[in-house]
Amino acid sequence: MRRNGPLALIFHTIFVIVMVAPILVVCLVAFTPEGFLSLPTNGFSLRWFRTIANYPEFIHAFWVSLGLGALSSLVALLFAVPAALAIARYRFRGRDALAALFLSPLMIPHVVLGIAFLRFFTSAGLGGSFAALIIAHVIIVFPFALRLTLAAATGMDRTVEMAAVSLGAGGWTLFRRVTLPLILPGVISGWALAFIQSFDDLTMTVFLAAPGTETLPVRMFLYIQDNIDPLVTSVSACVIAITMTALILLDRFYGLDRVLAGKGGDTGR
Repeated sequence: MRRNGPLALIFHTIFVIVMVAPILVVCLVAFTPEGFLSLPTNGFSLRWFRTIANYPEFIHAFWVSLGLGALSSLVALLFAVPAALAIARYRFRGRDALAALFLSPLMIPHVVLGIAFLRFFTSAGLGGSFAALIIAHVIIVFPFALRLTLAAATGMDRTVEMAAVSLGAGGWTLFRRVTLPLILPGVISGWALAFIQSFDDLTMTVFLAAPGTETLPVRMFLYIQDNIDPLVTSVSACVIAITMTALILLDRFYGLDRVLAGKGGDTGR
């Protein structure tokens, strides 16, 4: 097995530091006792974490983001699974054009999408509604769910399905007992990536959110326009802690390698 040389190790170390340093700085600033952004700090305090309780807007925005991300990624997945199976299995006229259409939201800047959605939903009488947010987020996260599900469907062993059909399995039974378990790693990773994209989106959502439907990134953006204090860093630190906890639980009960690399179950048995 070939080992990395000194230059490669130095490059990887610098890369990891550059990626992790901003997160560490945000978490350190969140514990400052000062009333302003300060690093280094004279001590550590939970002052700004307690302050979050005085701003229920952040807590409400977190639940809005959580519900919006979970629902929009689930709806996107309901469309992505049949679309991925159709594109992976069949050869038909316009197949490549259809796949390009499904992935086209990746090529359009979110600012342009936000302005277009704002105009469309306002004309349709849905401006500022949660339904408008769901529809918009389904459109922008659909390509992420489709790509990973399509990768799993393309690499699926069709002989297992043929064996199930030869044994008398019907269409629904075939999908539920054979097809879905085979593409499940891609489905789960597609849902996770779509959820992250929806939860984190600001550029488009800021055009569509209204009082009562503000997501957490939008609420944080509006707060820092008028305030310069460590409250936003404490909110960010809480989100980072929740994310790390979720990843640890996911790795413990399912396995991050299966989600990130699309690995299935143990095939050596």
